[in-house]
Amino acid sequence: MVANNEEESFTDSKKDVLKFLKIIGVDSRFVSYTPSKLYVNNLRFSKFSRKREKTFYHQYPQIEVVRSSLFQKICSKSSKILANIKPNSKILISDEDTSLNKLVEIILEPYTRKYGVKLVYSGGYDYVVNPLIQDDEVNEIFASLFKGEGINFNKKDNELYPLRNIEKKWINNFLENERFETLKNKNEKDEYVQLANSFMEFLADVAPQFRDNVLRASDYIEENLKVKE
Repeated sequence: MVANNEEESFTDSKKDVLKFLKIIGVDSRFVSYTPSKLYVNNLRFSKFSRKREKTFYHQYPQIEVVRSSLFQKICSKSSKILANIKPNSKILISDEDTSLNKLVEIILEPYTRKYGVKLVYSGGYDYVVNPLIQDDEVNEIFASLFKGEGINFNKKDNELYPLRNIEKKWINNFLENERFETLKNKNEKDEYVQLANSFMEFLADVAPQFRDNVLRASDYIEENLKVKE
């Protein structure tokens, strides 16, 4: 590490913060940058040890290092989807100031270094972010089945779903910890949506992994339908 170089000064610009992380041995591809906080996506891969954290705080005492195990689990689940994005692509994020958009931006930020992607808020793009969360998609699947309509496969190839594998409870715990507005329960009048909600509450007690299993089954059916076509 080159932490004792008194002649080299650093500002709090993003470029300088990332440069300093590299100097002290932290891999910023596994750290999300914001002006006030650094979120560790993967503690082992980032190499952001307590010793390096102490060195970082010596240079940047105003920037908090967040080592949340919950956030690391969220990033791990998101990575299963984000691993398929094309390098150097443009990803369109809504500029609407919502908690989900903030979370999506934090998750995607290190991919500007991992894959060289560019996060944009207007203009041309290769992918557009859809902030659909796991609970909402599973609810939609159950509601459609209860209606007798079968599963609706309406995803577009250029849509990106960073939160598709993340359950609402995890998201709200993170948002609450970060003092962002949490997701509220929707006042649904559709009887089938209400039935789906009740069914999901029941399954949460007897089979906590049911959301992942439902999405895996849905993906399997969709892929087999494509093959037959």
